[in-house]
Amino acid sequence: MLNLLVGPVTSLVGTWLEGRVEKQKAKTQAEVAKKLAEAKVYEKKAEADINWDIETAKGMQGSWKDEWLTILFSIPLILAFIPGMEGIVERGFNQLNQMPEWYMYSVGTIVAASFGMRGVTKFFGKK
Repeated sequence: MLNLLVGPVTSLVGTWLEGRVEKQKAKTQAEVAKKLAEAKVYEKKAEADINWDIETAKGMQGSWKDEWLTILFSIPLILAFIPGMEGIVERGFNQLNQMPEWYMYSVGTIVAASFGMRGVTKFFGKK
């Protein structure tokens, strides 16, 4: 008589355990699929950033914009080492500190567009 009870109970427990295993497998597969999708999104973003930089570089071939900005930013640097010019450099930077915020952001945007946003963020230590 005990055998008649043990068989169905064992079968019931076995079915329950199989269900739990299948449920855990499905949950694990869903988590893996989510992580793979997130990795794909990051990969596409990195690829888009690189393609943007390549297209920007292609578009600026033959342009003097980078050279102009380099010369412009070098003027105060050079003047700071010429005796008697320190005051001019200091007054210039004091004037820049009084510029409207929108103007300073505009200049920053121009520089970032010229040298590439990734290059500018690397220069300032942000990744």
